[in-house]
Amino acid sequence: MLLSEMTWVQAETYFKESDMVIIPIGSIECHGKHMPLGTDTMIPDKIIELVRKQNDKVMVIPTIPYGACESLYPFSGTINLGTDLLYELVKKIVENLKRHGARKFVVLNGHGGNIKALERIGYELDADGCLMAILNWWLNVWEMDPAWKGGHGGGEETAAVMAINPDLIDRTYIDLPLELTDISDTIKGSGFNTVQYNGITVTVPRLTNHVTDNGWIGPDHPRFATVEWGTKMLDTFASFMVSFLDEFSRVQL
Repeated sequence: MLLSEMTWVQAETYFKESDMVIIPIGSIECHGKHMPLGTDTMIPDKIIELVRKQNDKVMVIPTIPYGACESLYPFSGTINLGTDLLYELVKKIVENLKRHGARKFVVLNGHGGNIKALERIGYELDADGCLMAILNWWLNVWEMDPAWKGGHGGGEETAAVMAINPDLIDRTYIDLPLELTDISDTIKGSGFNTVQYNGITVTVPRLTNHVTDNGWIGPDHPRFATVEWGTKMLDTFASFMVSFLDEFSRVQL
């Protein structure tokens, strides 16, 4: 059930019967030249839609569409709240929900840059007798099927967006090769914030436009994405989330 569609009386009744709330969160950021900026927000919204078809008894607050995009902000259209501001925003939302009776929070997260802020709030909630479960969908599905493992804006996320609306993918750019910028002849770019030297991975934080001029990074080239892959992946995750919500609701605090 959507908080935005409830009256305050209905919300009051809900919190008398349940202490669990779902918080979807994403971002508006570059996902390569072939994908929409809202990828990380669209996917959680789609998952919530699928979850509600199976179980519509858990309150879902409006999706937070902005996130911490510290390395991606140079790309046009990206909106970066930064980790500190995101922490304050989500903390304030959680405090309001706690005031009304929420004690168990399930965050459906669509963006890796949000994790630091969310985990910090989770630790604070645990110290206060509450719990926060963070479902990072793109990481969780790797364990459901290793073939789905991917990076940022690669096949995994491209397939998910295709399952939502394939017309959102700009196929003009989907076949572009991944070209990472090296630091030197011997220190080679290998990922978002990593390089390799003599076969060893070293963390070197760089703005993403200094790593690749495309904006997607990962082992999963987007050209291999399909609607079928995305549909099965999102359906599988949604079913897992429904099961998790049921079990999490029984946790005694």
